[in-house]
Amino acid sequence: MARLNSAVVFICGCILLSARALAGGNTLVLLDNLAIKETHSIFFKSLLERDYTLTFKSADEANLLLIKHGEFLYDHLIIFAPSVEEFGGALSVETITEFIDGGGNVLVAGSSTSGDILRELASECGFEVDEEGAAVIDHFNYDINDQGKHTLIVADPSNLIDAPIIVGSRNVAPLLYEGTGLIADRDNPLVLQLLTAESTAYSYVPDNAIKEYPHAVGKNTLLIAALQARNNARVVFSGSMYFFSDEAFTSPVQKGLGGKKYEKSGNQQVVTALSQWVFKEHGVLRVNKVTHHRAGEKTAPTAYTIMDDLVYTIDVEILNKGKWIPFEADDIQLEFVRIDPFVRTTLQKKKGGKYEARFRIPDVYGVYQLKVDYNRVGYTHLYSTTQVSVRPLQHTQYERFITSAYPYYFSAFSMMLGVFLFSVVFLHYKDDPMDPASNWKRRQVSAVKDEKKSKSD
Repeated sequence: MARLNSAVVFICGCILLSARALAGGNTLVLLDNLAIKETHSIFFKSLLERDYTLTFKSADEANLLLIKHGEFLYDHLIIFAPSVEEFGGALSVETITEFIDGGGNVLVAGSSTSGDILRELASECGFEVDEEGAAVIDHFNYDINDQGKHTLIVADPSNLIDAPIIVGSRNVAPLLYEGTGLIADRDNPLVLQLLTAESTAYSYVPDNAIKEYPHAVGKNTLLIAALQARNNARVVFSGSMYFFSDEAFTSPVQKGLGGKKYEKSGNQQVVTALSQWVFKEHGVLRVNKVTHHRAGEKTAPTAYTIMDDLVYTIDVEILNKGKWIPFEADDIQLEFVRIDPFVRTTLQKKKGGKYEARFRIPDVYGVYQLKVDYNRVGYTHLYSTTQVSVRPLQHTQYERFITSAYPYYFSAFSMMLGVFLFSVVFLHYKDDPMDPASNWKRRQVSAVKDEKKSKSD
């Protein structure tokens, strides 16, 4: 019954994930002001074309609700409100964190005017945002249309993370960025550094009267960061709302006075790929079917026996353009685990997204797990476990004669043969009349008899 309930929950979870991914999803968009709908119209239009239902509200509106009666009202959340001081209604950093813990996806864009509330939210997600008024400055990689402070920088696409599933192709025009800098914990495996600045950049408050050290310098200056939580919820945090604007999408790019001129930046391509990833249109994996059986059979036994040949098959699918298709990879591994892995092998790719492994069960009985734990950058965490029992050999299954025991068999039978020969010799032995030793014994016996006879007379 427990296995049936687990299977039902798993199937319902897959159906829910499929439905949310295929339908685009209800999305709450929080803005500083409604004018942002016009300045970022291309980005919002692309979402609408992908069947997203957008609900635009002011970030400090008094009746904001994200959760009602324990249920999430939206599938995704977009925050384009860098200057907001406090969220309105029942919305708070704690509520957004709970939304992420529940599997919701969040896209946040800040700026040099980002307030404490966004810095607190970033901190909950593993990022650190520079203080208010700070901007990323690069005196070598700035756009020709910059106003002289070199805060409108040109980011080379080579600084994007090497993960096409997240940012798309890196073969695009340079990117325009104007905003604040981020710092992320490099040791946190859940945090992804999507776009970094050049080695000549730094995050600093321009015209700061107090000579303070920069917040971040060189490659440590992070422009866009992401988080994929352990429950596969996704968060993208950009230090620049300008990065998503119509102006950034359509403006020409030229690095300095002598740099090459591009008719249009690569912002739109990167933003489209980012939005598809953060809202789980890309990089979503699921297990469709798992089977296991003995070699030569087709159904799973109630229990395996030690030294059986086991065949394991798993079907893995990936969401692509709203449809589940077979996932192709050559680095998926299977572990046969009883506390520690006894067997670890790479699954062999078959047709139709099937992966197969064949191995011999070790000569150790117990309760094992057939475990697939696939975790790669940009993809949802694929985790599948199947419990099986392994029993020892029955008394009728042992070999009649064990090869390694042949020396013991020989010693036993040789001892039996020796005893038999000794018995035969002992039973059939007769004294030899011509043997002096035998004659001496007879004389001794006769002497004793004669002595007894004389005494009796």
